[in-house]
Amino acid sequence: MRWTNFAFLFLVGSLAGCTTTQKNDSSNSTIKLADFQARAAKFNSVVTVPVFEATTNAVAATVAKTIADGNAALDRIGSLGAGDVDFYNTFVALDNLNFKIGCASDRLGLIQQTSTNAAVRDAATDAIKQLSEWAVGIDYRADVYHALKTFATTQPQLVGEDKKLFDDTLRDYRRAGLDLPKDQRDAVEKLRKELTALENDYQNDIVKAHAELKFTKAELAGVPEDFLSQQGIKTGDDEYTLKPNITFHYLMIEDNAKLEATRRRMITAQCNLAREVNIPLLQKVLVRRDTVATKLGYKNFADYATETRMVKNSQTAIDFLNNLKTGLQPKLDGELAEFRALKMAETGTTNATINVWDWRYYANQLRKAKYNVDAEQLRVYFPYQRVLDGMFTIYQRIFGLKFERVEPPYKWTDDLPLYTVSDLKTGEPLGLFYLDMFPRDGKYNHFAQFPIIEGKLLPDGKYQRPVCSLVCNFPPPQPDKPSLLSHDEVETVFHEFGHAMHTILTRAKYSRFAGTSVPQDFVEAPSQMLENWPWDKTVLDSFAADYRDPKKKIPQEILSQLKAARFATYATYYRRQLSFALMDLTLHTQIHATNAADTLPLANKALSEVSFPVPPDTAFVAYFGHIIGYGSGYYGYAWADAIAADMATVFEKSPDGYFDQNAGMRMRNEIYAVGDSRDINVSIKKFLGRPRSIEPFLKRIGAETAK
Repeated sequence: MRWTNFAFLFLVGSLAGCTTTQKNDSSNSTIKLADFQARAAKFNSVVTVPVFEATTNAVAATVAKTIADGNAALDRIGSLGAGDVDFYNTFVALDNLNFKIGCASDRLGLIQQTSTNAAVRDAATDAIKQLSEWAVGIDYRADVYHALKTFATTQPQLVGEDKKLFDDTLRDYRRAGLDLPKDQRDAVEKLRKELTALENDYQNDIVKAHAELKFTKAELAGVPEDFLSQQGIKTGDDEYTLKPNITFHYLMIEDNAKLEATRRRMITAQCNLAREVNIPLLQKVLVRRDTVATKLGYKNFADYATETRMVKNSQTAIDFLNNLKTGLQPKLDGELAEFRALKMAETGTTNATINVWDWRYYANQLRKAKYNVDAEQLRVYFPYQRVLDGMFTIYQRIFGLKFERVEPPYKWTDDLPLYTVSDLKTGEPLGLFYLDMFPRDGKYNHFAQFPIIEGKLLPDGKYQRPVCSLVCNFPPPQPDKPSLLSHDEVETVFHEFGHAMHTILTRAKYSRFAGTSVPQDFVEAPSQMLENWPWDKTVLDSFAADYRDPKKKIPQEILSQLKAARFATYATYYRRQLSFALMDLTLHTQIHATNAADTLPLANKALSEVSFPVPPDTAFVAYFGHIIGYGSGYYGYAWADAIAADMATVFEKSPDGYFDQNAGMRMRNEIYAVGDSRDINVSIKKFLGRPRSIEPFLKRIGAETAK
């Protein structure tokens, strides 16, 4: 997934006004930050190295300064008379302000998810609440809106990105309720401020949620010894402690544990994380979202949320998902029959049922039995550093880039590499990225790209180059071996780093259009497209090798079997994804003030009808962070997957395949560089060289008959 602070959906972009430091103490760096920054100046650009708040007092000071500076900027816009307004002191000034607010919010959001100091994480959580609530009020400054409308009455002849900024900003004010009577407008503002606090609490509860499950060795039969011997897992003579909130712990059990009771215990624990605190919060969130939407004239929140996305309305999204659901049914039936046969053979039962805690395990067994693929044994081919270096080489080649490591002036954790990105031909500095790649207590538990500074044309005419961080949780290195990734995890790092490229390679003038600030149902498409790379033999041979003997590459027959195994269980996987998406839309179209208590049963019903029945007495939705950040938007993964499959054909049909530089530069120029500065449909068509098609996607997932 791409991390975004969705509390700032209405008007807030990302940052400026960050303090720049040129301190660099590393004698081993390829280049020095100061040299990189000096080179940027020659291209009329600015490379800003964020100074992260390391104390609770610093966090509080940042919020106070951001709000004070923001109010002053709003006052300047709001005080403009009819004869004073122009495009730059109204619409552009507002984008400049949102850029600065985003600087603080994105940085604090990263601190909240990654700081090693619990007090600082808590302070960042409180700070984001305060900043979020204040930011909602930006939309309700009647004097600012009056200045914008006054300029609009001049009927300015704007074009391109300027015209889009003008239109989208006025649309945002309409969607915030500024055209409503004051009492109704005030009610919407109050509800939205309440929502930001509730949403932040919900997300923070997920980060804080944890559990420890104790198992004996016998209960963990089938789980690889290499995993069980990792530090912190073996906690007694015959005691192993696993955490369902750590993704690779959870997947290791669900994929490999032979005992059904062990798998069931693990998934049940994960599905009840944050239950007691987040189900009441979710009820409040859903009711307030619905109330805001209906007050603004929409049928429900899903219609409100999808208006600004490619899909345009919730019914189109629901129809899209249901058509895929129907199209996948024949393939799903066949997959489940194979799973049942495996379970009957293993357990000796004559009428086995495949439960939600079974499917990953039997999908893995099918890969081993039918396709002779053991995903765990493939880890030896994917030592973390070789994967990273290989991916860097590929992305540098196809996108025309150069990455160089430098010493971070500040580290929020000990092992924190920082890299510069430059244009390969011109040497132009393009941005920076951090890598926070291994788990630790209190850290964000999944995989995401966090923007820290978005691209932006600054008021002085210089261009602010972006900064971002990958925050991941790959298996840590062990005393006797390096970090070894699964093939799925290799896909993940290619995906998440694709988001980093999207962030860094922007050329958008305005922060609200920069990088990954594209329609939510498109944002995953470029990164989902890049998941194809680790499935190509030529690509894998460029970096994948047995860490014990680098001469040993993955044999073609194993890769072919791995591909066959992947698609052999794709309907099961995809129906599960569709169940999340339909649950999300169901809650955002059917929960209102009168039936909030139905939230959990309705969520479980939607999941169970589309995929497997949920474990009894569980609350998966309480740990499903996408219900907040991607509210009414989880369908976007499938929607974007359809676009990604189509986009991948550009590389597949190019002379050099996934290494093709011409296709890569088209991607960089037509998708990454423009962001949302033009209609995304135009960008997709320019990249493809034709109208988009859903056929490559339907063929890939085995649903050719779906509409």
